[in-house]
Amino acid sequence: MVRIDRAQLRPVAGDSEQAQAVKVVARAHQTLIWERTRTFHRLRTALREYFPAALNAYADLTLTSTDALELLIKAPTPAAAVKLTRTQITAVLARHRRHHRDAKAATIQTALREPQLGLPEQVTAAYAATTTAHARLLIALNEQITAMEVQVKKHFLAHPDAEIYLSMPGIAEITGARVLAEFRDDPTRYDSAKARKNYAGTSPITRASGKSHHVQARYVRNNRLADALQTQAFSALRASPGARKYYDKQRAREVGYNPALRQVGNRLVGILHGCLKTLTHYDEATAWSHHAHPHTA
Repeated sequence: MVRIDRAQLRPVAGDSEQAQAVKVVARAHQTLIWERTRTFHRLRTALREYFPAALNAYADLTLTSTDALELLIKAPTPAAAVKLTRTQITAVLARHRRHHRDAKAATIQTALREPQLGLPEQVTAAYAATTTAHARLLIALNEQITAMEVQVKKHFLAHPDAEIYLSMPGIAEITGARVLAEFRDDPTRYDSAKARKNYAGTSPITRASGKSHHVQARYVRNNRLADALQTQAFSALRASPGARKYYDKQRAREVGYNPALRQVGNRLVGILHGCLKTLTHYDEATAWSHHAHPHTA
């Protein structure tokens, strides 16, 4: 293969140790968040079966917050929740520095005391044990996600390309770390902006045969990178007038929400490639100059 097809091969990309470190912590952080979401869905499903009042009571706090989880552990059954006093609820909210805690405590207490259909005592006890286990796991995940977030920011900000990533609209430390982790930092990895877009999965696939012409989204892609770029594109709509104008233009052509957002992300990937190649920061006027006038769009 090396002797006959050498022209079709290229050297294996060599990423820096800093980029590899960013990849490790960024992926670990995102995996913990995904695991928290899965655990939350299991907890919510259990509560719907035997204790739906808790879902209403802790809606304002969000059920993944540590104070809501502590209250749920303290009173995991409808019978125990009815006995919760306003003082007990306020103490938990105060420990987590909630604002307007007296009003929130009153709302929570009222919601927990709403009548509901009950299950047999043994079944309720079994659900309560399950709920407590999930709540304790969510508290631990909250702690580790916060700790890992510190590591993500630390490793990302130490990378020499961090300033370029942070100059892009819609990118902060966490999103920037995820994008850098998946694109990696070998300058020879992508021959062109198109190659980077293809890897990102933002560029469309065009299929033409005779008179038929179809444009389809890429579904085989790096899902971690796609998620980060979708987040960036959504945030860029507020941070960049050029991105917003480009998005509105796609919507005016009756392009759907997700395809239009994906096109914004595709454009931003191309801009990022140019910035990394020339080692320059993002410039709003330069980035969208091609789309500044209708006749050049």
